[in-house]
Amino acid sequence: MLCSRAPITTGTSVLGIKFNGGVVIAADILGSYGSLARFRDCPRVMKVNDNIILGAGGDYADFQYLKDIIEQKIIDEECLDDGFPLKPKSLHCWLTRVLYNRRSKLDPFWNNFIVGGIQDDETFLGTVDKLGTAFLDDHIATGYGAYIALPLMRDALEKTPDMSMREAQGLLVKCLTVLFYRDARSFPKYQLATISKDEGVSVIGPLELESNWDVAHMIR
Repeated sequence: MLCSRAPITTGTSVLGIKFNGGVVIAADILGSYGSLARFRDCPRVMKVNDNIILGAGGDYADFQYLKDIIEQKIIDEECLDDGFPLKPKSLHCWLTRVLYNRRSKLDPFWNNFIVGGIQDDETFLGTVDKLGTAFLDDHIATGYGAYIALPLMRDALEKTPDMSMREAQGLLVKCLTVLFYRDARSFPKYQLATISKDEGVSVIGPLELESNWDVAHMIR
């Protein structure tokens, strides 16, 4: 049996936050080959169904493999046509079992996932890592974003606990901009996945961050 000893082509931080009536998930579209910015069109957020959005960091091939399985699950459920679509809590629980199972075989999927959605008229936001460790929160960041972006998101939620969709999207764009300045594996082009009780699901992008590197003259 071949084991994945280390990730090869990877994506960096994924950010997710709840707003009043929905969830936003954001990630850039860079696939890094070690320290080389090798692949510049690797979308890492997706619409799962009308209830769920998903973002992934880590090994891109592992994400593609699980993405295919998830998409087949959605097709199978649509074929059943029983009126019970996959829900975010179910997908989050399924991912914890799959990732923990592979970790227990010493052949992990090298990914961090963020699952967002709406279930029973309530917003849902959860994460699971390659070890199967999972939790729920109102704001989540993976990778380097857990050190840089999470404090910004926490401060913003303390000041505006019932932020609107536009405010939440603007906050994640701000966090992505800070990560672009600070994280050597980040990229200025990104995608935003949004799920809202009123407006449904949308995935927009690639969009480009507004950055200003004039400050770089101070670093020589």
